[in-house]
Amino acid sequence: MKKALIVHGGWQGHEPKLVSARLAKILEGHGFDVTVTEDKTAFAEYEKLKDLDLIIPLITMDEMENDYVKNISLAVADGVGMAGSHGGMCDALRQSVDWQFMTGGQWVAHPGNDGTDYMVNIMHSSSPIVAELADFPVCSEQYYLHVDPAVEVLATTRFPVAMGYHMSNKPVDMPVAWTKFWGHGRIFYTALGHLDSVFDNSPTAQVLIERGMLWAAESRERATRLNLSRAVFEPEEKKED
Repeated sequence: MKKALIVHGGWQGHEPKLVSARLAKILEGHGFDVTVTEDKTAFAEYEKLKDLDLIIPLITMDEMENDYVKNISLAVADGVGMAGSHGGMCDALRQSVDWQFMTGGQWVAHPGNDGTDYMVNIMHSSSPIVAELADFPVCSEQYYLHVDPAVEVLATTRFPVAMGYHMSNKPVDMPVAWTKFWGHGRIFYTALGHLDSVFDNSPTAQVLIERGMLWAAESRERATRLNLSRAVFEPEEKKED
């Protein structure tokens, strides 16, 4: 049985308890053993984290001990999957560049705030996460993010939609969902999910995160099967003369 850990908290405006419950229910429907907690000390022991299949942070605008971030980073590098949504993952720790490097992006704005109508455009991709999905409308926050160029973009949205100083620039296609690797770990992110109801009002948004979580959770199994070690990614220590 696969094991997942969901840690929620931070700014309550993102309804972390409701979103956690939704994601836990989805995973349990796929046979996962899911632990849901508000206690970030769940990240305190690397030995426990490395035995998981999936880590889901839902902790918008929060703080975390650097050792906890390091434990998550090492566990993911070893092959534990990581998945998350909206500010719960990519606006979790504004002061941690290590976290932002690992997750692949950081929120910087949502012009128009909640209630903005926009389209999510599915990219042509070989990823099973977006197989046979079509573009769909959303009424929610439209996230403007600073994004790692290494990610594989699965869906985008066109800016500008709402008024703002960013309108002086050319139109841009902002990533809405992506995947990336951190060592042997698979990482999935979707910018959708400002409120729990977004997943009901735009059902494809839930399909994206369901498929993304399952895809990420396969990374530990793959690393074990291939006997992979994160050591291959670690630079040799420089020796002083």
